[in-house]
Amino acid sequence: METGAIPVITIDGPSASGKGTVAQLVAQKLAFHYLDSGALYRLVALIAMRSNTDSANELAIANIALHLDVNFYGSSIQLNSEDVSDAIRTEECSKLASVIAGQPEVRRALLQRQRAFLQPPGLVTDGRDMGSVVFPDAPLKIFLTASAEERAQRRYKQLIEKGINANIQSLLQDISERDMRDSNRDTSPLKQETDAKLLDTTLLSIEEAVNEVLRLYNQICKN
Repeated sequence: METGAIPVITIDGPSASGKGTVAQLVAQKLAFHYLDSGALYRLVALIAMRSNTDSANELAIANIALHLDVNFYGSSIQLNSEDVSDAIRTEECSKLASVIAGQPEVRRALLQRQRAFLQPPGLVTDGRDMGSVVFPDAPLKIFLTASAEERAQRRYKQLIEKGINANIQSLLQDISERDMRDSNRDTSPLKQETDAKLLDTTLLSIEEAVNEVLRLYNQICKN
């Protein structure tokens, strides 16, 4: 790793792969800052829903992205001083976020905001294009995935624990459709970069996945 550079670990992967949980725990272990890039798109989606903005109006959606008044406090996400941590995790909001995330103007509007999170002592970030577009020079890039069935089970458990009704088959279908949409969009498609380490967590616990990321990071620190 380059001497003097602020370290950044990018963790990209498909929906419900566990990348957010792993990234947040790795950040805590290293005392680094944490960026949940997907939350930014969900916030834009939430505002669009509340303001009845047509999701097909790319310029209007991009304007929302440019003027986000958001603050992150640990696991709490504040939008205009309102805690919207749960509101942005509904399936309706998730689906819309996946759609608008494919809009080039929206991605451009959020690019510099995401890069501004890179502050000492370091950053751990998760998303779809963190290693390919936002932080292409990151010393450690992880592509974290799991089977669609396992991801559907994880999302189901997460929603039920929050008191949100969910159907496992609907979740599996939604995840499969989202995978297809994310992987085939023209702008910043979801893919494993050639210099990214593959981490399949289908059979791993959260602790095991976190430890593997830390092992890989310690390895590059020694080089």
